[in-house]
Amino acid sequence: MSATLFVGLGRMGAPMARRHAAAFPTRVYDVFPDAVSAVAAASEAEPVADLAREGEAIDVVILMLPTSRHVEGALRGPDGVLQRLRPGSLVIDMGSSEPSSTRALAADAAALGIDYVDAPVSGGIAKAETGELTIMVGGEQAPVERARPHLETVGASIVHVGPAGAGHAAKALNNLVSAANIAVATEAVIVAKHYGIEPSTMVEVLNASTGMSQATQVKFPQHILPGSYASRFAYDLMLKDMGIARRMADEVGFSPVTAAAFETLADGRASLGDDPDHTEIARVYERATGITIDEGHAA
Repeated sequence: MSATLFVGLGRMGAPMARRHAAAFPTRVYDVFPDAVSAVAAASEAEPVADLAREGEAIDVVILMLPTSRHVEGALRGPDGVLQRLRPGSLVIDMGSSEPSSTRALAADAAALGIDYVDAPVSGGIAKAETGELTIMVGGEQAPVERARPHLETVGASIVHVGPAGAGHAAKALNNLVSAANIAVATEAVIVAKHYGIEPSTMVEVLNASTGMSQATQVKFPQHILPGSYASRFAYDLMLKDMGIARRMADEVGFSPVTAAAFETLADGRASLGDDPDHTEIARVYERATGITIDEGHAA
């Protein structure tokens, strides 16, 4: 009986793999054996100890890996998964990758008779656990429709955005806007406090006005104002996605807002500790201005 191989069981991948295993025969792999054991123990998934031995009886591979380098490492080379898949198999890359790398991998797969779809997600761990992610899909129509039943195990909104690489392009641009919203909202709240407006009051104004965004509706009340900084999406991953978006925007030739947003987060990274949450951009502003806007940390 054929099965799906799910590779990458991190913060997002683990709940996604568990949901997928409830609907399809699924084998799971991660470079960290404890992650494999945890997903297998909590679901119907079958653990895989050695990725280099997988391929037989696999007709779908789902990847939830952090960068293009990790995806290329899993798929390419003599021990890569692509070389062991049968023609007619399907690869679904659900991480956040470079569109140029994705297009090249899709071409490699096509030469072997393998379909390739990029399907990055948005919504965070909470929606990964409930199966309500938004999924931006790149690829040809037939492979996208073939991938759809697998995507529906984890996603509530599935949007076919264009050809191979378009999904990863859309994801990077979405995260650019998300991060820029957090940064500019923080800037506004900092200035507001300087003028005697309490942070929570300014957030209330933004949420009742045209300045409203997911940053002001969710990130500020849940993570920034309380000082918890616990969205569970890493600053470094956000910065990676913004870097992808900036390189894409540079090809257009005029992207001053993209450049400023990226440089703000990149310059601020040095003042934070190991593995900060992406909402900690607010702490960068606090330290730079001496104005405290959260209730849990000093500037």
